[in-house]
Amino acid sequence: MAGGSVLATAVLAAGALCLTSGCGTFAYYAQAAGGHLDLMQRARPVADWLADEATPAPLRERLLLSQRMRDFAVTSLALPDNGSYRRYADLERGAVVWNVVAAPELSLTLKSWCFPVLGCVGYRGYFDRAGADALATRLEAEGWEVRVYGVPAYSTLGWTDCDPLLNTFVHWPEGELARLIFHELAHQVAYARDDTTFNESFATAVEHIGGARWLERHASPAARAEYAALQSRREDFRALTLKTRRELEAVYTGALSDAAKRQRKAEVLAAMRAEYASIKAERWGGYAGYDEWFARANNAALGVQAAYFELVPAFERLFEGQGGDFPAFYAEVQRLADLPKDQRRARLAATPP
Repeated sequence: MAGGSVLATAVLAAGALCLTSGCGTFAYYAQAAGGHLDLMQRARPVADWLADEATPAPLRERLLLSQRMRDFAVTSLALPDNGSYRRYADLERGAVVWNVVAAPELSLTLKSWCFPVLGCVGYRGYFDRAGADALATRLEAEGWEVRVYGVPAYSTLGWTDCDPLLNTFVHWPEGELARLIFHELAHQVAYARDDTTFNESFATAVEHIGGARWLERHASPAARAEYAALQSRREDFRALTLKTRRELEAVYTGALSDAAKRQRKAEVLAAMRAEYASIKAERWGGYAGYDEWFARANNAALGVQAAYFELVPAFERLFEGQGGDFPAFYAEVQRLADLPKDQRRARLAATPP
């Protein structure tokens, strides 16, 4: 994922955050509002950071680069032209929020949190890691398989127009930074209630298309080479996890007893880890960036992968079907987002190659 994002005036801040993080109790609303307000108070216009002699040179260079990407998003990708990613905040931590995802022992279907107006989402976010860990502990005690992961980026879906750049991602490699900015801005274009996979796959498709165009037109050969290496590993990872998800889906929906399903599940996950070890040694030159993910992989971790990638090929076909015209593509996505979920998925699946 482009790292994944959390979608986020006091009640508005909590409500907008709930779009992708979920909420329920007053305490949850309070931490969401407080976290959002703290973030906004830390954010300053990029122009102010650039004018400040105390701004370190590496940060100054990344802020300048981010603004070129932000302009490109408007002029070449027809993404919203507003104040988002025109401000910068240093949160003094490695993630903006921590998401909790959960799935049953014998299913890849993520637990949902549902709310009036906002609909249902498949994860719940906290500005405080301790809050995320506490929820994870409660869910594990109930028998769920759980994953907690840090989220680098933050989007309010356009409810405000000042989503900031953050220290959690501004120093990423050039291709990754471009993709993340385009992904987050895409969330402001369309949102479908109760359909995390639709929303995230759409944003991921935009980041793929936009990132490729940025690299082709503006990046140095070194930046393109760096991105190619990252992308090659990412594609290997996605192929392996997709194969594993399909194998587990067949197990979970099959006629085996629960005991036999547990045994087969353990075999599938062991095979996945063995294949990862082989890829790491033979194709990645020992690159260990995915070690933690594979060591802790479970149904929740595999389930959330599907949310970001399952529908990406269909969205890319839809883009090509609109003649590569971004406004026409966005208009069609908005029409799909307004449909009931079953109709939306059927229309998208019927998109011709």
